[in-house]
Amino acid sequence: MRWLLPALFLGITSLVEALNSKGDYRLLVVLEELAEKSKYSKYIADLEERGFSLTFESPKNEKVALFHLGERAYDHVLILPSKSKGLGPNLTPKLLLDFINGGGNIMLTLSSSVPTPSSLVSLLLELDIHLPTDRNALVVDHFNYDTLSASEEHDVVLLPRPDAIRPDVKNFFKGDGKGGDVIAFPRGVGQTLGNASPLLTPILRAPRSAYSYNPKDDVEGVEDPFAVGPQLSLITTMQARNSARFTVIGSAEMLEDKWFDAKVKRSVGLGGVGTDAKTVPTVNQEFVKEVTGWTFGEIGVIQVFNIEHYLNEDGVKSNITNPKIYRVKNDVTYNIEIREYFWDRYRPFVPPAGDSIQLEFSMLSPFHRLPLQYVKTPSGWGQYTASFKLPDQHGIFNFKVNYKRPFYTNIEEKNTVTVRHFAHDEWPRSWVISGAWPWIAGIGVTVTGWVAFVALWLWSKPVPLKLTTSGKKVQ
Repeated sequence: MRWLLPALFLGITSLVEALNSKGDYRLLVVLEELAEKSKYSKYIADLEERGFSLTFESPKNEKVALFHLGERAYDHVLILPSKSKGLGPNLTPKLLLDFINGGGNIMLTLSSSVPTPSSLVSLLLELDIHLPTDRNALVVDHFNYDTLSASEEHDVVLLPRPDAIRPDVKNFFKGDGKGGDVIAFPRGVGQTLGNASPLLTPILRAPRSAYSYNPKDDVEGVEDPFAVGPQLSLITTMQARNSARFTVIGSAEMLEDKWFDAKVKRSVGLGGVGTDAKTVPTVNQEFVKEVTGWTFGEIGVIQVFNIEHYLNEDGVKSNITNPKIYRVKNDVTYNIEIREYFWDRYRPFVPPAGDSIQLEFSMLSPFHRLPLQYVKTPSGWGQYTASFKLPDQHGIFNFKVNYKRPFYTNIEEKNTVTVRHFAHDEWPRSWVISGAWPWIAGIGVTVTGWVAFVALWLWSKPVPLKLTTSGKKVQ
């Protein structure tokens, strides 16, 4: 019985670690009128089924706080449209930015029927996201609208699922990839993105025939629209350098129950496209789940589980892993195990086609930049590996993996080692070096000549001396 309690404790600890492997689930929902909670019942129920602990607070509540004793009180924040001009002293742009800098995730929803609070406009400007100056502007499209719900206003834009932003970037928002899905974007606010921030990535852009329009302007045409076509980002994401995520959804109505299972019918588009359109259901529920899952760290999360480097001279692995000192021109191997968290489980991470993970071996600048190759391991997780020869330069070096891609959390791993020069007894012997053979031969000739001279001098018979009768030497 003595081992039962420790085993039970270990099992509970492992379960807790597994449940929190991708982060915690504390979600603050900022909703001004709790009566509007029923409009998002399906969305809220889906969040609760996925394990999120929801706390609903009004921005007017002075007790709401993002931090407690210097630590985040919540892990994620969902801000729904508010009629207030501001969000109160506890949800200022600075505090929201501090929340992001502290590793928290924020999803902000906008609506053309409710003017965006000035504090949120300031927050978006800090992130280089710009909203129309007209507070009631919305996105309309006279060629891609729903004829059932917006036959006159044309403010319910119908779009297909977004494509990948680049061929080498994974698309988390394509659904099953079969195509034919329709996303309804009702009465939303378009955004434009600045060119200064490389951290901004649009998920969903407006069709080329869409534009931003203020319905209060009773004119037949818009002479100077805020933005048109793909200039308008309908859903924008920002991933900070600490991998905290911020998402702006231009239409809060996308989260409402009526659009989760709505039936839509496309209008006749450019070139007569859609003349035979049929009534189809929207995929707003699945699409919003993907956007929310990415924002709150349920997908697109990659983590490093193990790093090792060791000597690999002549293909023989050293028993010592992760040594602190190497020697110049050593053969070494570097391994890193990376896993991807996808919804509720881990899986081996595989980069998209055309992409690769690279290893840098650098001092002030890289001496080596090598692609890491994926190899299978007995554990089944696999690992990325590279083998190379250390440069003929001693000093302090770093094994560095810096992998930063859109929609994936950032990986920046650095392991510092010392590379020493050859010890006095590690240099190759002179007779092994062919360039030294003439010098060795010269030394051999010199030694041989000297020995021959000494031998000749020692063994030569001296000439006898001749003496006179008086005892003097005679030459």
